[in-house]
Amino acid sequence: MALKLGEAMVKESVITREQLRLALERQVIFGGRIGTNIVELGILQEKELAAFLGRFFKVPTVESSQLTSIDSETISCISRELAEKYRMVPFRKERNRLHVAMIDPRSMASIDELRFITGYDIIPYAITELRLIHALEKYYGTERDLRYISSVLREEDEKQAGADSKEQLQKVKQEFANAREKEEIIGILLNESKKIATRSAIFLIKGDRLTGWKSRGINVETFNSAIAPQSIFAEVINKKSYYRGPLLKIPGNEPLISILSGTPQDCLLIPLQIRDKIIGLLYADNGNSSVMDASLNYIHTLVKMASISFEIVLLRKKIFDLQ
Repeated sequence: MALKLGEAMVKESVITREQLRLALERQVIFGGRIGTNIVELGILQEKELAAFLGRFFKVPTVESSQLTSIDSETISCISRELAEKYRMVPFRKERNRLHVAMIDPRSMASIDELRFITGYDIIPYAITELRLIHALEKYYGTERDLRYISSVLREEDEKQAGADSKEQLQKVKQEFANAREKEEIIGILLNESKKIATRSAIFLIKGDRLTGWKSRGINVETFNSAIAPQSIFAEVINKKSYYRGPLLKIPGNEPLISILSGTPQDCLLIPLQIRDKIIGLLYADNGNSSVMDASLNYIHTLVKMASISFEIVLLRKKIFDLQ
């Protein structure tokens, strides 16, 4: 009978039995795989866990550099549904072979199903849960739990995001706090968004329609479209949560595809909210053929600050409108 991962790590003296006990107790409370809990406890580094997984599963371990910029053709070989179901990400395609990073590279059932659906010979690689969740978000738009956003990969995220120093962030906060007009707030948001994206735009929600407001790198001034039920806009508005992933070529997305002159393989759409009401949407991408290497941390912070700034401006206007 095959050893479980934790027991195998103890047997090979990678961790102690006491460390395994602590990780198992943490797993009961927080969930996740045992390896994730071991890393979060600081017992092993993520790279050390990845190396052990390769030995444990007797397959190659995917390198972080191999997940940095996966082309859209390779990603499209496996649907988002299958990637999430079997917890895997394809990262290289060559002739009749598809190289896939998998949480469980020993699962012959999932490998056989993938081989049947894709028509490729599947080459499995080991990957940690932390890095897989990061990749699923980047390439399929699968939303990460805050636990994983703030965990071991956060330093890597911040480096990729190219976020400014604390002094610069403080300066941006001050700009939002001093803003007197809505246009000023949007100007700050679009200017700062260039740190993660070459194109960005703000759309306003007016009833069941969206109108373009301000943008950088694309023209949205004439954009005026109904919010189609199956569109990327409807998904973000209904879930009150961001979308990150490819812009799918479906009827509901046609108005956006038209102004973008194509379908970006990696785009971001975040709701702008005042309290619980969504007033608009921030769109960002790096063009139709490139992915965004940055994390969402900085842009999420900007959107939160902009939302608060909007509310302050509206409250200030109400005060001056009082008779």
